[in-house]
Amino acid sequence: MNERGFSLFELLVVIAIIGVLAAVAVPRFGDFRAAAYDARSQQDLRNLASAQELHRAANAAYAADVVDLSSFRTSEGVDLQIEVADATRFRATASHPSGTNDYAWDSDTQPPLTATPRP
Repeated sequence: MNERGFSLFELLVVIAIIGVLAAVAVPRFGDFRAAAYDARSQQDLRNLASAQELHRAANAAYAADVVDLSSFRTSEGVDLQIEVADATRFRATASHPSGTNDYAWDSDTQPPLTATPRP
């Protein structure tokens, strides 16, 4: 007799393997999401720096408010604040509630982008 299909034992082995893979992957998924949110904050600060340089070239000073930068939009969920802005420098911070770090961009320091881990 020609039997087709899988035995119960084979199906249980496959389900066990899938369970082990899922148990390993699910905790890492949260880490990957947090890293993506952190990357979003970093990229917003880089984009802000470019927009600030364009604004300074046209107006001889950095913008004190994000609203003054017509070419810049923050990413969804990113909290971005310009702390200091004058004719010579600017400092801004960015973070995402689901990220693991707070980021700062200071045009007077090297490197300008720094990260501070949250407690």
